Amino acid sequence: MTIPAPVLPGIAAIQDAMIDLRRAIHANPELGYEEFATSELVASKLMAWGYEVHRGLAGTGVVGTLRCGTGTRRLGLRADMDALPMTETSGLPWASRSPGRMHACGHDGHTATLLAAAQLLSVTRGFSGTLHLIFQPAEEGLAGARRMVEEGLFEKFPCDRVYAFHNEPGFAQGRFGIIGGPVYSSSDTAIITIHGKGGHGAMPHTTVDPVVVGAHLILALQTLVSREVDPNDMAVVTVGAMHAGTAPNVIPNSAELKLTVRARRPEVRTMLRDRITAMAQAQAAVHGARAEVDYQWKLPPCVNDGEAAAFAREVALSTMGEAGLIENMAPLQASDDFAFMLNAVPGCYIVVGNGDGQEGPGCMVHNTAYDFNDRILPTTASYWVSLVGAYLKG
Repeated sequence: MTIPAPVLPGIAAIQDAMIDLRRAIHANPELGYEEFATSELVASKLMAWGYEVHRGLAGTGVVGTLRCGTGTRRLGLRADMDALPMTETSGLPWASRSPGRMHACGHDGHTATLLAAAQLLSVTRGFSGTLHLIFQPAEEGLAGARRMVEEGLFEKFPCDRVYAFHNEPGFAQGRFGIIGGPVYSSSDTAIITIHGKGGHGAMPHTTVDPVVVGAHLILALQTLVSREVDPNDMAVVTVGAMHAGTAPNVIPNSAELKLTVRARRPEVRTMLRDRITAMAQAQAAVHGARAEVDYQWKLPPCVNDGEAAAFAREVALSTMGEAGLIENMAPLQASDDFAFMLNAVPGCYIVVGNGDGQEGPGCMVHNTAYDFNDRILPTTASYWVSLVGAYLKG
């Protein structure tokens, strides 16, 4: 497949070096708030290119600032740096050298892409205004974006707009999905502990079986989306784990369910929390048990500002044409803590196809065989340079 977006000559000149850099990061993954080597690498590159570098936000976060001309606009671009606690099975030459850690979501590619754009922008300085490049730690379930915001990210580095992208397997490589409104869903976790009364498996009448309560609750939870959420809304309630007992002839004292819960509208998100809690307690009570619900309010939905998304789409159309866009792009059920930045500053989260399995990789993220598609790196880096030039024009 021919990559639809034109690659800028300045990016083409450095793309091999940036792909090598991406693979080096991939081979040396670091988990959230432990991105010490990655943070050092990013900071050293930015300093060498003339950026004013600030370190320490959210521990390992890095912000590089470049000011050009007399423009008053301020633009932020964000990339995440952390890996996942997984053991890679890709067999690639640049596969993780650290068992139990791998870049299974493409943050190595996001970081290298933004660095490629940073290098070219430091040379051309083809904009007028202030550019803040935000390299964020701990996106994978640790809310590094929230911590950066709470520690004063946008007070120290004010932005009028903030943008980021995420590679997305399943879409043709190098195609951009840009929509206003919700693009990613919220993501919350519920841990339900059912307290019963254990006993001998051959004498169940003397017990209050938490496994049976858990089974009834799992089935009851399936009605939340199908019968209580408006069909025009989106919601997901998934029981991803159930833990109870250790022996076939012993009824345990307790059982634990772990749920992931997703929605796009705040009202639906709140309703799901309230109904899951009530349903767990009611199901337990019916059977003479007790339910304890630890509901963890985690990530809000990523909601793109309409004007910011329209501007990003205009830049994409001017550089790629219609062929470079994902047709009929719809919101996805994934989640991302970039939502906290979007809640603080108008902006847009952009989806970039990583490959659909026909042309380019199609393996889904969070899979032990996943790898970022290097063919989209020069495309997306060129887009970042074009976006900066368009928004911070003299």
